[in-house]
Amino acid sequence: MRRVLITALAVATLASVAVTAPAVAEQAEQTQPAETIAWGACTDPTLVTAGAECGYLSVPLDYSRPRGEKIQLALSRVKHKTPEAQYQGVMLTNPGGPGGSGLLLATRGTRVPNHAGDAYDWVGFDPRGVGSSKPALSCIPDYMDYNRPNYTPTTPQLEKTWLQRSKSYADACAKNNSRALLENIKTTDTIKDMESIRKALGAEKLNFYGYSYGTYLGQVYGTLFPQHVRRMVLDSTVDPRNVWYQANLNQDVAFDVNINIWFGWVAQHDDVYHLGKTQAAVKQVFTEQLKKLAAVPAGGFVGPDEFLDVFQQASYYQLRWTLLGDALAKFVNKGDWQTMKGLFEAFGGRGDDNGYAVYLAVQCTDVKWPQSWQQWKHDNWRTYQKAPFFTWQNAWFNAPCLYWPAKPGKPVKVDGKKVPSVLMIGETLDAATPYEGSLEVRSRFPGARLIGEPGGTSHAITPRGNACVDNRIADYLATGALPDRKPGRTADVECAPLPLPVPPPAPAPVPDAATSRVPA
Repeated sequence: MRRVLITALAVATLASVAVTAPAVAEQAEQTQPAETIAWGACTDPTLVTAGAECGYLSVPLDYSRPRGEKIQLALSRVKHKTPEAQYQGVMLTNPGGPGGSGLLLATRGTRVPNHAGDAYDWVGFDPRGVGSSKPALSCIPDYMDYNRPNYTPTTPQLEKTWLQRSKSYADACAKNNSRALLENIKTTDTIKDMESIRKALGAEKLNFYGYSYGTYLGQVYGTLFPQHVRRMVLDSTVDPRNVWYQANLNQDVAFDVNINIWFGWVAQHDDVYHLGKTQAAVKQVFTEQLKKLAAVPAGGFVGPDEFLDVFQQASYYQLRWTLLGDALAKFVNKGDWQTMKGLFEAFGGRGDDNGYAVYLAVQCTDVKWPQSWQQWKHDNWRTYQKAPFFTWQNAWFNAPCLYWPAKPGKPVKVDGKKVPSVLMIGETLDAATPYEGSLEVRSRFPGARLIGEPGGTSHAITPRGNACVDNRIADYLATGALPDRKPGRTADVECAPLPLPVPPPAPAPVPDAATSRVPA
């Protein structure tokens, strides 16, 4: 998930606009016989090294017209390594987004401890419109590149400029892409694609491993096709009550909490970073840099937008804390803007807006967004009072939904009562998919068990070396074993998150040649 954002369509109104599961499921079942996948060699080095095979699957562009235009889904597969008698079936995967390429997830099985992943065929795919699937969406490739206006609209002109930019992006999406694809790229369309993949693979049931937005795919698939679910792992779970406007506002607050936690961690390592010995001191340094960059971008490239885009990673992943601490220290103490520029380009994928275009195409049409800019403006300024760092970044990220050229649909009312078993993992301070979403989905899936990680701030990283978590994933995949379900709205078992990273010690200062002594 580039970001799991979610709509000001209130919880109370969601039920009134929800599509019932049988309607969509029945429509998807009324398709042509399953297509086949012509598997062949992969070209990506990681997939080649893993011994994967790659191919394409033809699916209807519009499932209500199964004999009409077809599109191509790109797939990858690493086949099981066990004897046939131990084979446990297809493990379909999704990395989130929406808009994330899933091809590399075919290699994920080797990360599961005790070779528990070896009994599955791990299948990755690029959802419709994404990456190697054909056609792939693109609107304005360099839209998120340098020289953007300051995110925070402190003047009427900034606000007007961002609204114009947002409209120009939506207009370009209409101009540069098939209208039919924009009308048929909702979550429910991807669910039907997942069914097509299942049929093409000849699997009676699917196993599924979903991250972030991928957990929403799992929820909806389980609602519509519970009879085809075997086992399901959901890491960092979307709250289905909030798709998709309100979730963005919820995220803003959570991202702000996490970057403040990171400021405190940087302060604890002032002997390495020299940015302040208290959380407040580091936060002040960070805020001062934003003000300076708003006046003069560093090196002519790094302005406040690029700066925030880079350091939002600290709110996502503790695994990047040391990298970001080093970058901030070099920037503040040595004027090294080149490292910051490199990180911005590495994290953002300059010149390729495919993920962003698909993100909007899905979220802007999954559900109707508020069409009043005054409501957006009010809600975001109110949220900004609690979360000043990322609120307006997030608002403008989603603002093309105000002008989106395709009609919105209606979300499926998630109901997991018929899904046999689900293993969920959630860190309690995950910002992209706040923990309340995990608790809500657990309440809707009686067969679900939740592993909670109190105090963890990372998002969608399993399996990643946390034995308490990873061994339970392995046990579940190997035997279907789940922890006992506890009563109430709570985790069923708790694991400590991975330890906080420890930065390498700062190098000793090099003595000045003029004053250093030469041993006798």
